[in-house]
Amino acid sequence: MTTPYVDPKLVLAWQAAHSIARGSPPPVHDRGGFRVDTHSEKEVRRWVFPQLCDGLRAIAHDITAPRHYIKLCGSDEELRSALPARWEVQPANYFMTAAAATLDTKPLPNGYRMEFHQAGPVARACIIAPDGDLAASGCAAETADVFIYDRIETAQDHRRKGLGVAVMIALGAARKSLVSPQLLVATEDGRNLYANLGWTVLAPLAAATISES
Repeated sequence: MTTPYVDPKLVLAWQAAHSIARGSPPPVHDRGGFRVDTHSEKEVRRWVFPQLCDGLRAIAHDITAPRHYIKLCGSDEELRSALPARWEVQPANYFMTAAAATLDTKPLPNGYRMEFHQAGPVARACIIAPDGDLAASGCAAETADVFIYDRIETAQDHRRKGLGVAVMIALGAARKSLVSPQLLVATEDGRNLYANLGWTVLAPLAAATISES
């Protein structure tokens, strides 16, 4: 199956906003992809490629240490075909968009409350459960080009109550531009949820890394 074409400018815009949301360095061009030198506890750096290319293959062959990630707007099979055996393909994600998603606002369940914080281009929404635990949360970042949602999570014991949608609505209300595309990266489970909210898949987003062992 041929992976749908994704405009490299859109991938770069998403990664730039993603870096802002997570406090990471901005992406830089590197051999047909975009590199972020994260130097976090989880990863040293990552590359995101809009499509399969010789630059991806070269990087995959050069890197032998763990905590480096290669991501591709393509299928797991496409990415696997370009990697030496030491690389391990990770669970599938999906690059999604909703240029004009509109969600119905509903009151939170009894006892739950929303906390919202904004610092410059980054917004964070948290829903606190009646017992004080964090029930759901997420963040967003806006640039001149895109508005992205990141780390939308609902705790296991608080699912199926509409909390994730409430977080999305709260974050979306912070948008300054209503014409720039909304973007996110979803897991397999999240893809179905977002599809029901009017989001569409631009392309699968395959990822691989080298195991610590």
